[in-house]
Amino acid sequence: MEENKQIRIDKFLWSVRLYKTRSIASDECRKGRILINNVQVKPSRVVLKNEIMIVKKPPVNYSFRVIEPIENRVGAKLVELYIEDLTPSDEKAKLDVRLAGGIVYRDKGTGRPTKKERRLIDKLSDDTNDL
Repeated sequence: MEENKQIRIDKFLWSVRLYKTRSIASDECRKGRILINNVQVKPSRVVLKNEIMIVKKPPVNYSFRVIEPIENRVGAKLVELYIEDLTPSDEKAKLDVRLAGGIVYRDKGTGRPTKKERRLIDKLSDDTNDL
């Protein structure tokens, strides 16, 4: 790859599969959810080697180091050649707690929950959202 080739942050985020479409990546930049070196960036910002990038996908704030900027979308197995995941394990644990706590299992054929059961389900889901 050429050294002077400039890659936009929205295109880079799309190419390393952090977002499904480039327009979603652009929107996230505009919302201030993408930070490079702790500074909010616009979608047109150029990505450089060895920059630390923070991607806010609530409830988790992911951290990545850019190994090599790329322009074209790559397969999921090749993503690790271009970005390094620096996200602490306690940040990733937030996602596991939220997914595990929010599921309420009901047997098939039991019908709609009663008012008492609905209140219990709402209380459980509110408790997991506070994490």
